[in-house]
Amino acid sequence: MNLAGLRLVLIASASAFGVAAATQNITPRGEDLLTLDNGTVKVGIDRAKGAAITWLSWAGYPKNIVNSADPGRLIQQSYYAGLRLDRRAEGQSKSWSPWSWNPIQGGGVGSWARVTEFRRLDDRTLYAETIPNLWDMPNEPAAALMRQWTSFEPAMPDVVVVRCEFVAQREPGDHWGPARLSPQEIPACYFTRNFSTMKTYLGDGAWRDESQPPGPPWGRTTPPRNIMAVFAPDGEGVAVFSPSATQPWNFGPHAGGATDDPVAGPCMHVAPIDRVNLGPRSTYRYRYWLVVGTAAQITARLDALLKKYSAERAELTNP
Repeated sequence: MNLAGLRLVLIASASAFGVAAATQNITPRGEDLLTLDNGTVKVGIDRAKGAAITWLSWAGYPKNIVNSADPGRLIQQSYYAGLRLDRRAEGQSKSWSPWSWNPIQGGGVGSWARVTEFRRLDDRTLYAETIPNLWDMPNEPAAALMRQWTSFEPAMPDVVVVRCEFVAQREPGDHWGPARLSPQEIPACYFTRNFSTMKTYLGDGAWRDESQPPGPPWGRTTPPRNIMAVFAPDGEGVAVFSPSATQPWNFGPHAGGATDDPVAGPCMHVAPIDRVNLGPRSTYRYRYWLVVGTAAQITARLDALLKKYSAERAELTNP
């Protein structure tokens, strides 16, 4: 089953729950949207939305490209482990039953995750720690911790680099069971619907067009260099480079139209996939890059990134 493809919920009900939950998560500790802006790119993480990336814009596209219609959207960490359980008697959403252990950085059905640390390390790096929620249950924190460092790639002002760390803190022998081979979204990305042209980068300046009818279910494709991009009609776009991906990627549009509204239901989805034995006490680390601009600008940056990072892989301990 295409697990990422099941992430979409009814936007009206999710938004209604999400507004209230997000308000509870806002505190007087300072900014609730931390941003980095180098004059070329602006990227931001939101305390009220699990400290996931909720803002990405650049000189050629000054609007926000990140879709944040519900806690399952955003640009965020998303992991799967253990058995698929029917927990409807405990309040599990009927739409997501049975379901595996699925901690989501943004939050679960109708609920936003809690952020425990949220700060600017320096003028180049944002740092956050999040207690994720389980996707299938309203307001159920996962026994896990997510850490994230968001910054710019050195000497590349149009490239964002994100380092992710996931620490599972489940009790061994719980009802989800031991480690089993499961897909991991590294990361799950949701963009505004106007970025409707999908391409895979093949290397050496070559791109391959991808097509997929609106989902879910999402399409599946294998990018040979672990890079996919979405472009708007004016030629501006964003590429996702995730060298740790080992499986076919999920991708495709949801619903029709060409809205540029970041909180609209229609969106574009891209998710690199790794497959690992994520156990009750596993720690999992990886990095990915977001490259923005025109196809020519993105191509030049991708070629440089591939030379430096194409062999990089995720790190898993205590599988």
